[in-house]
Amino acid sequence: MKTFNVGIIGATGMVGQRFLTLLENHPWFNVKLLAASSKSAGNTYQKAIGNRWKLKSAMPSFSKDMIVLDAKKDIDKITSDVDFVFCAVDMKKEEIKNLEEAYAKAECPVISNNSAHRHTKDVPMIIPEINPDHAEIIEYQRKRLGTKRGFISVKSNCSIQSYVPAISPLMEYKPTKILACTYQAISGAGKTFESWPEMVDNIIPYIQGEEQKSELEPLKVWGKIENGVIVDKKTPSITTQCIRVPVLDGHTAAVFVNFENKPSIEKIKEIWDNFDGEPQKLDLPSAPKKFIHYFSENDRPQARLDRDIENGMAISTGRLREDTQYDYKFVCLSHNTLRGAAGGAVLMAELLAAKGYLD
Repeated sequence: MKTFNVGIIGATGMVGQRFLTLLENHPWFNVKLLAASSKSAGNTYQKAIGNRWKLKSAMPSFSKDMIVLDAKKDIDKITSDVDFVFCAVDMKKEEIKNLEEAYAKAECPVISNNSAHRHTKDVPMIIPEINPDHAEIIEYQRKRLGTKRGFISVKSNCSIQSYVPAISPLMEYKPTKILACTYQAISGAGKTFESWPEMVDNIIPYIQGEEQKSELEPLKVWGKIENGVIVDKKTPSITTQCIRVPVLDGHTAAVFVNFENKPSIEKIKEIWDNFDGEPQKLDLPSAPKKFIHYFSENDRPQARLDRDIENGMAISTGRLREDTQYDYKFVCLSHNTLRGAAGGAVLMAELLAAKGYLD
C-alpha cells in the first residue's frame, strides 16, 4: 500500500488528539499537518493545547512543534499538501457542512467524525465490517459536487457502535423491534473527571440529540443504494434511551430485540463467534482480528476490563438470554473514542484506501 499524507482538522479537541496517537506509527498514513480554529492557528501544537491534553498516552513528539493552521482560512494550503483529511471540529452543524464540502470541492477527501453530513443522502456512513458497500455511493456524490477526487465519508455516532455490530450479523433472521439503553462514558462529551467533577458519583439521564441519532442512524447503515442515494431501511423499529454515566471510556448498551424468524441462542453465539467483515479479510492495519467477543460470565463485559480489547477496536457482548417481552436481551460494549470515534474513522480510511477511493 502507498503512503498517504494526511491532515487532522480539529486537531486540538479530544478526538483530534486521539487521531494523533493512532496515526503516530501508522504504516499507511503520515500526519503532514494539523489545523484548528483561528484561536489556535499560528501556534505550535504543544502551545495550542496548553494544559488541555486529555489522553493518558503522551502527546506524540512529532506533533509538538508543528504549527497549527487555520481550518477555514488555510484550506488552499492544506488541500495542496495532503492526500486527504480527518475532520473532527467543534462548530455549528451548518458551518461543518460548509467546511467539509469546501475541502471536498478542493479535491481533498474528507473522513469525518462529525454528525453534520450523516443524513446527506449521497454521503456514506460506514461501519467497515457492516456496510463497506456503501462506499459505492461516492461516485454519485462526486458527480453532485463536481469533483474527481474529493468526497465526504462519515462515521456513525458512537452510541450505535456497540449494538449495531451485534445485530447486523443477525439480519437474515429479520429483527423487527429493538430497544437499546446506552450507558455512555464522559469522554464521549470530550470530558475527563478533572474537567467535569459534577459527573463523579452521578448519572445524567439525557444527552442532547443522542437518542434521535441512535434510533435513526442504524437504518442508514442497514440501508441500500438506489438511484444515486442511500435509502434507509424501514425496519426494525428502534427506540433508545441514552444516559451519561461516571465512566471515563466505554459505551455500554442493554439491548432487547424481537425477530420475525427467531434464531436459537446457540445459533446467535455461533454467528457472533464466526463473524468477520472486509477489514478482517483485507487485514487492514487497525482492524481487530476478531470483531465480536462474547463473554459467558454473568458480570461481563465491563468497561474497565474489556473496552481495550484488540486496541479498543473490537466489540464485546454478553448476558445473551431470553426475555419475557422480547425474544432476547443482551449487553454490548464498545470503546467510544477508539472504535466509536477516531479509531473507527481511521479504519474507514484504511478501507477506502484499500478500495482505491483515496488514490
